[in-house]
Amino acid sequence: MTEEGNAIIWKQQNLRELPKFRDGTSYLYLEHTRLEQDDRGLRAYHPEGMVGIPAASLGVLLLGPGTSVSHSAVKALSDTGCSLLWVGEQGVRLYASGIGETRSSTRLQRQVALWAHPASRQRVVRQMYAMRFPEGLPANLSLQQIRGREGARVRDAYARYSAAYGVKWDSRQYRRNDWDRTTPMNKAISTGTACLYGLAHAAILSCGYSPALGFIHTGKQLSFVYDVADLYKTEIVLPVAFQEAAHGPEDLERRVRTALRDHMTHLRLLERMVSDLLTLLDDCGPEDDPDSNDPGDLWDPEGNVQGGVNHARDDA
Repeated sequence: MTEEGNAIIWKQQNLRELPKFRDGTSYLYLEHTRLEQDDRGLRAYHPEGMVGIPAASLGVLLLGPGTSVSHSAVKALSDTGCSLLWVGEQGVRLYASGIGETRSSTRLQRQVALWAHPASRQRVVRQMYAMRFPEGLPANLSLQQIRGREGARVRDAYARYSAAYGVKWDSRQYRRNDWDRTTPMNKAISTGTACLYGLAHAAILSCGYSPALGFIHTGKQLSFVYDVADLYKTEIVLPVAFQEAAHGPEDLERRVRTALRDHMTHLRLLERMVSDLLTLLDDCGPEDDPDSNDPGDLWDPEGNVQGGVNHARDDA
């Protein structure tokens, strides 16, 4: 951001100069706030006062309930490489997204390369399952055997939390088209899981990955969201869901959302997700994108060639 006279001139940042999302200081959540740009920068107007927004150093801005944002503010945030995510309270749901923090496709290409090759995809799948077992998994297990162990792990977790909170547990049921007939315990788990999906979706988009290219799950636009959320569901959602269900069915879904919001915020789960994602996909970062305005290279089976130049030859 530079200043000429009384006007603020926003310019696109070199992505290498921007703080990394995984640093844990590069995102901000707002709710019940009006975000505007004026001559002195971005400002958030809240019923209790006004605060300046450090747009140039933000990686992700989460817009919660009751927020509005002006056109000029969105342009300023876009120019500085800040992602805009429209989310539920405390980011527990994700409704829509703006530009990602990276204009490079490096991470997406890395995800596609791992996803498209059976050997590398299976390696990521095994690593995802291994993350759920602190004691580790034997290397010689087949995927079918691993899925069997995962089923037993989840079953044992339900039984353990049922006993810990004194809540009867029968089986997992999700009746999307008959929600009223769903048991309170299943409602609590489904509500918490939806919140976790929102956070996982935000982490994936912020890193520049595709939510559709799942490694374990497949065939849905949110397949990778389901993959990532499953890494934390037993640890994060189940204790909160059983705890709130133990307090009775009244206003259960709202209580689960609120308690889970506080739990995930306390654990700084969004930062953990991003760190885990980068580790899982062997991320080296988009540092090989020296200029976001560069048109990019042209693919060639013998290696990429420079784009933005005329390649006409005498033999063409």
